[in-house]
Parts: sequence; structure tokens; C-alpha cells
Amino acid sequence: MRIARFSVNDEVAYGLVDTDQDSGQDYVSRISGHPLMGQFQLTGERAKVEDVRLLSPVLPSKVVCIGKNYADHVAEMSGITGPSTEEPVVFLKPSTSVAGPGDPVFYPPVSQRVDFEGELAIVIARPCREVPRERAKDVIFGYTVANDVTARDLQQTDKQWTRAKGFDSFCPIGPWIETGLSLEEAGDLRLTTTVDGEVRQDGRTSQFIHDIPAVISYVTSFMTLLPGDVLLTGTPAGVGPVQTGQEMTVTVEKVGSLTNRVVPRD
Repeated sequence: MRIARFSVNDEVAYGLVDTDQDSGQDYVSRISGHPLMGQFQLTGERAKVEDVRLLSPVLPSKVVCIGKNYADHVAEMSGITGPSTEEPVVFLKPSTSVAGPGDPVFYPPVSQRVDFEGELAIVIARPCREVPRERAKDVIFGYTVANDVTARDLQQTDKQWTRAKGFDSFCPIGPWIETGLSLEEAGDLRLTTTVDGEVRQDGRTSQFIHDIPAVISYVTSFMTLLPGDVLLTGTPAGVGPVQTGQEMTVTVEKVGSLTNRVVPRD
């Protein structure tokens, strides 16, 4: 099941996305209620996805990110962010960094290098803390696509990552939440990132250093996650700079594609 958050006629709603088998056209069927609250019903209203504006599928209280979770990315970043660790590297992006599919990513004037980082993201289903590995699947609502946009030069000069990762618009997520994947399926998905149609990243989630149960168990060992919180799982090798005017598309197999254009900050 694909669950989208969208707006039409200035009204925000949730809906179920399905593909018409004859035309290949995606439609969104509006639902009443909040999908993370459990019960919801179809309202009977239906529209083409192209006729609505897709929004970030959730508004998380926080975005928890895992750094250095692909060995090839650790190798390419060793001169910038230091060595990897045996435990997951955790950092936060503020909720104000969240953007939706099609939203602009603003290039901050204080940075000379802004990078894309395509990632698989987990959406949390319920309040959870100290989750054992074997219960990780019980707290996952679904999966979406994310771009951990980073001001790379500021990451290097600041010696910590908050400013470099935290600018408004630096966490696009979407286009929807896919709830139908098992842990096993999510653990081996192809992830690609293109810039203006050129492939820059091409990896698989099977390359994780710390798999999804390990990440959830580790993060919840010291932090309570709330319904709708988003957990980014790391990026594969191939990260690199983008310039204003360029278009980034992150695609995760069986989940969807997330496209955003880089624009100057006025």
C-alpha cells in the first residue's frame, strides 16, 4: 500500500496511491482519518496524481540519520568526515529541513559546495524505545525515499554536522510511504541518484554496514521515536556536488522516485 500526503484546492489530505493497469496512470484515493492513527476509510474521492500536489508524506517530530553506513561511501569520505566506527554514526536533521517531492532545495549563500545523498528512509509507526532487533519490524510503518542534502564545505569546517545538514529544504522525502515491504525486501533494494538524468549513485541496501534492525535497536537504545518520525539509513558511494538549476532524482526500488531542483536562496 502506498500512502501519500497531498494538497488540492489548498486542502491537505492523505490518500492511497494505485496504478491503473490499463493506462499506467497513478491515482490517489482520498481517505478520512490519519493513517498513523490506525483506522481510516476511503471517501470515494479520486484524482490523478499529476493533478494534485504531493507533499512530504509525514511531518516528523525529528529526522534521525545514520551516517557512514555503506563501506564504499566511508572510503570516499575518509578525508572529510574521519574514520568510521563500529557503532552506527547518528545525527539529526531538524523537522524544518523537511521538504516534499517537487519542492525546491535552496542553495545557501554561505556554502560553496552542496551535495546530494540519496537514501532509503524508514517511517516509524508507534512510540518506541529500547526495541530489540527481533521486534524492529513491529515499529516500522513503511518506507519512503530521502535526500540527505549536505553543505559539504561547512560539514568539513564546522567539525560537526548540524549546520551542514540542517538548512531549510535539506531533507526532501517522498513521494509516498510504501507499507507493503518486508524487512527482508527492504534489506536488498536498488538505490540510484541521478543529476539531470545522469546516474551518480547506484547501490543496494544489502550493502548496509548496520542493517535496519540494528539501526532501529541502536537509535532506540537512547532515544524515544514517535509515530511519523523518519529514520534515514545512509547513502551509498557516489555523492557529489550540485549547482543551482540542476535536478536531483533519488529512486528506491519498490518504493518510488523523489525529484527536487536546486534553486538559489533569494
